[in-house]
Amino acid sequence: MCGLGGMLGAPDEGVLHRINRLQRHRGPDGQGVWSDDRVGLAHTRLAILDLDGGPQPIVGQHGAVAVVNGEIYNHLALRESCSTYRFTRKVDSEVVLALHAQASLKGATSAADHAAWVRKLDGMYAFALWDASKDQLILARDPMGIKPLVLCEVDGGMMFASEVKGLRAHEAHVPKLDEGALALRLAWEYPLDVTTLLQGTRHVRPGTVEVWSLNEQGRAVMVSRADIERQRLDPAASWDPHVGAPHLLESFIQSVEQRLMADVPVGIVLSGGLDSALVAAVAHEAADRAGQPVPEVWTVAGSEDNPDWKAAEAVASALDLKHHQHLLQPEDFDRHLPNLVWHGEDLDTSVMFFQPLFQTMASSVKVGLCGQGADELHAGYPRYRDPHAHAALVRQRLEAMDHPAAAASLNGTLQGEGWLEKAHVPETRVGDLQPMLEFELEHGQLSNFQLRLVDRHSMAHGLEVRVPFLGAPHREAAHRLPMDWRLPSHGEEKAALRQAADLTNLPKDIVRRPKLPAGTATAPDLLREALSQHHDAAASVVDRYPRLKAGLANQPDVMLGLALFEAIHLVDGGRSAPTGSVADVLEAVS
Repeated sequence: MCGLGGMLGAPDEGVLHRINRLQRHRGPDGQGVWSDDRVGLAHTRLAILDLDGGPQPIVGQHGAVAVVNGEIYNHLALRESCSTYRFTRKVDSEVVLALHAQASLKGATSAADHAAWVRKLDGMYAFALWDASKDQLILARDPMGIKPLVLCEVDGGMMFASEVKGLRAHEAHVPKLDEGALALRLAWEYPLDVTTLLQGTRHVRPGTVEVWSLNEQGRAVMVSRADIERQRLDPAASWDPHVGAPHLLESFIQSVEQRLMADVPVGIVLSGGLDSALVAAVAHEAADRAGQPVPEVWTVAGSEDNPDWKAAEAVASALDLKHHQHLLQPEDFDRHLPNLVWHGEDLDTSVMFFQPLFQTMASSVKVGLCGQGADELHAGYPRYRDPHAHAALVRQRLEAMDHPAAAASLNGTLQGEGWLEKAHVPETRVGDLQPMLEFELEHGQLSNFQLRLVDRHSMAHGLEVRVPFLGAPHREAAHRLPMDWRLPSHGEEKAALRQAADLTNLPKDIVRRPKLPAGTATAPDLLREALSQHHDAAASVVDRYPRLKAGLANQPDVMLGLALFEAIHLVDGGRSAPTGSVADVLEAVS
């Protein structure tokens, strides 16, 4: 686990070291840089495996150099398949170089060639690999987008990093708001496709390989791009719970077992909802199979009367798990919210609890497991019950905004590197359940919102959080579920998953517990008070974006988030974490 970054074209070691400094929270256990006359690579490490033998960048026996972020869960099996490669360390990241060496011997040059060997990796990852012999820089990101990778072009070259703030290491990169991306983010409630909120800055698409090189003029150009994997549901005609539920549960236990791979302590985020409770429910079995200690569990909430707090207590007690609990304090919003926006690189405010949760966990463990991804796979969000109403809401927001990007999304004229399609018509994208689930798996809800939150706010405290619901065994089983076993027309959402949960020792009231919104449900009073206290200051900033005001209507948490984002990432440039209160930060832009 780490922060990575680099430059293609006129690399500057000073910039590389600044990338590491800006991302040091992602990897406090070591830093390294490597460069030649065309490429520079930077890496800051959080040691999870091979604690003493895993510094990066890694130089392969064939001369290629790589920086890797994440975990390759099947690295031991891949080592055996790369018998001719001379491994120099036990860390999982080296298998990336070993697979590349094999492919190079077979003449791999295009992104499609490289996607074929990257496809063998089972894990969460983002990496950059420089092959000087072919003048190729290979960028790749795992199929679900669990690990981040962003890039921009600077002075004819290209820079990349794990976080947008890493790109600020180059003086020529001046962050400017992308109003078009923001307009669609306000309508859909998450950044769409591979956009960020900054002009000229985009993500590498999850599940893709990009190959970059320098042209005859010395400019960085992407020469090819190919898919590793796309998320497509393949619902079976029927599903027998007597056979299917044990198989579904087994696929999940396997995913949890994989994610216990570590040479450091592992914990579990326990919110009290079904998804995190199911992670906890299989912890004993998965730990026994993995030969690892049973993880302990962590919960935060606004009060001891909070329903999530009480549910989490019931789960930990029923499963005989050591339970760490942390109550949020009234001053936590002022203390954590500016950091939430700096680390999150978006408009998040309602999920403030992530910061104290992960900070508390990081004092005891280096790895956590969470329940993210279950709702997208198993149709857990309330909006899935009425896709037509959700499509109508998104259209209403788009049509209310007097912004050309909003109109372009409806008439098929979206332009720019950040968009995967020229049109995002709500009725087409989310008018029915199956296309809605596929759209949210592929176009940003999962990668740009849920997984971004988990990655940024855990790594803010040097904590690696893993998402077993998105493991390959469980993902494949979930993709085959009939739609009425995800969301019956009458009955509970996540029907098949609840059948699987019934086979565990979870209390039945937890298995049947309905979905609650994570942010507002965790600390509703603290959130309401903060939004009320800072409403006027946030509104004064929003007045500067008249074409977007309609998109901010009825979203006070997003309005406050936009004001903080402007102050932290645009006015201040995002080069350091804010130190003042919310009021102090807003004073700079009000």
